[in-house]
Amino acid sequence: MLMAGALAGCGGGAKQETNDIKIGGNFELTGGVANYGKQAVNGIQLAIKQANANGGVLGKQLTLVLADNKSEAAEATNAITKLITQDKVVAVLGPATSSNTLAVVQVSQDNKVPIITPTGTNEKITVDNGKTRPFAFRSCFIDPLQGTIMANFASNTLKAKTAAVFIDSSSDYSKGLAQSFETVFAQNGGKVVGKEAFLQKDQDFKSTLTKIKAMNPDVVFLPAYYEEVGKILKQAREMGMNMPFLGTDGWDDSKVVEIAGAAPLNNTFFSSHYSSQDTDPNVVKFIEAYKKEYNQEPSVFSALGYDAGLLLIDAIKRANSTDPVKIREALEQTKNLQLSTGIMTVDANHNPIKSAVVIEMKDGKQMFKEKITPKL
Repeated sequence: MLMAGALAGCGGGAKQETNDIKIGGNFELTGGVANYGKQAVNGIQLAIKQANANGGVLGKQLTLVLADNKSEAAEATNAITKLITQDKVVAVLGPATSSNTLAVVQVSQDNKVPIITPTGTNEKITVDNGKTRPFAFRSCFIDPLQGTIMANFASNTLKAKTAAVFIDSSSDYSKGLAQSFETVFAQNGGKVVGKEAFLQKDQDFKSTLTKIKAMNPDVVFLPAYYEEVGKILKQAREMGMNMPFLGTDGWDDSKVVEIAGAAPLNNTFFSSHYSSQDTDPNVVKFIEAYKKEYNQEPSVFSALGYDAGLLLIDAIKRANSTDPVKIREALEQTKNLQLSTGIMTVDANHNPIKSAVVIEMKDGKQMFKEKITPKL
């Protein structure tokens, strides 16, 4: 981790002239989804290292100050409070999950310090009761886009007529995705024949899977995180449930193969933000740099962490200031910014307009299936 230095700014737009610029990182470094947080931080640290090697920003070096939210909403709130009030950061990157980001977003608004979640996809993060939250941003697309993509994929590519939905009822992320999938699948003429739920940390899913099996759906939509996804798929295949399972970016982690095994993941598909098999030169360049730094291929969480870092660095440069309010204004004006996962423009709701991909699992490996570019 880059070592912390002197103060660089504080909430409410006040500034202090120092030799570095402090950026906060509020991430799941331990706990149930620690793999997400750690990988996002790797991407952020690479973006900061590259910027510092090129002379820094505004003539200063960037410093990442990390706080571990332990994969818990209450701890995420404590972490952002510390970063803003004690560490005096100019902006905060993270958390990684939607639930933890929703828990901290009001703190950023109250203190007038922008946050950028690399991977929190719930639409309520940036929009509250129809109003855009002024200091909340993200470098990933939102749940309705993922739900729409997978509903259309089920209807158009897989020709599915019926679907069962299996959600994590303890997750805002899972519930939001299910809602958008159900709406679009119905609009396509499909029928959701049943909806079942589980809780994060559950271990035995067989009784619920028995109910879903009896529904005999063409596909099962499972918007959840890798720990539960791996266990559910392993148990489902053991029960003879061979229909396609569909998911979202919460699946996008190598640990899902360790948990489920390669064979149970065959005939599964999920939406994500980029594919390492994409031949786009910007994707290739990022992967090469990441491999050189960490000696491993970047996951989607690493790529989106890197993008969040680039997004913030670009905004600080354009703001020509470490004032959090001016950084917020620059973030809002981001247009056609080249990132590792594609070209990004921030829309009126502080969400990125960018491409998405559908990935198929084959024998434990991710295979690029389709790329979808949203209509502007």
